[in-house]
Amino acid sequence: MVYGELMKTVQDQLEKAGCDSPAFDAACLMEDLGHIPKGQVFLWQDRQVPEETARRILHASEERAGGRPLQYILGSWDFLNLTLRVGEGVLIPRPDTESLCLAAAEEIQKRFSPNHTIEVWDLCAGTGCVGLGVCSLIPDWPVRVTAVEWSDQALSYLKSNAASYPQYHVDPVKGDILRDGGRFPGPVEVILSNPPYIPEADLPGLQREVHREPSMALDGGRDGLTFYRAIIEGWLPKLSENGFAVMEIGIGQGPAVAELLKDAGWKYRIFPDWAGVDRVVLAER
Repeated sequence: MVYGELMKTVQDQLEKAGCDSPAFDAACLMEDLGHIPKGQVFLWQDRQVPEETARRILHASEERAGGRPLQYILGSWDFLNLTLRVGEGVLIPRPDTESLCLAAAEEIQKRFSPNHTIEVWDLCAGTGCVGLGVCSLIPDWPVRVTAVEWSDQALSYLKSNAASYPQYHVDPVKGDILRDGGRFPGPVEVILSNPPYIPEADLPGLQREVHREPSMALDGGRDGLTFYRAIIEGWLPKLSENGFAVMEIGIGQGPAVAELLKDAGWKYRIFPDWAGVDRVVLAER
């Protein structure tokens, strides 16, 4: 079998299984497991596939057709200019969250001087994509991130990813955002968070791939706002006078989160993501 035939076989299997992007997924599997340079699958289509390589790719294709997320199969995923380890037990970094990092990095440069260390808390840190992402956007700024994560599985990925980028000062810490606020006295200049925000009733209707991700990283309680309440009540008061918080929100949650902030005495701004959907809330005194 040549690579072109194998690519078609994999793509057809994924299309029949109902995958959203069968051609893209097939190309990713071919590149990763076939050791093909990114974007060059078409240049390899007439080359013979080693038997063991074909077995690996076909096995991975069966997993993907069965609903296992592509990112978990590959074991890593790109986020901004980072490549992060991912797998079962940790939320997959998504392009939506890049908007959070971009907004935070821009605000840090507006508010603070690069002459002193900027203390940052990344709450519900998961892979560490938010804290590491912000650091990667402003690498010359003295940003020091405490990345707080409760899940032991996610914490292992967080530690691994932080260790992969030692040039950024990201310190993984186990902590429960809902209960452990007292362990972090502050003050702190910046709070970042992509918290669980899916309302309980919406969880069963999520895509089959999303059901493979950890429910504790998705479940935002009855109305999806449990973690926002905890952050606003227990964490935001620890911001420094010139500090701010940036949080990701789900589709349509802007008004509800804004109301929570307003009731607690915080000013806020809402920013859209790359698709024009309200995705980020910035809170300040």
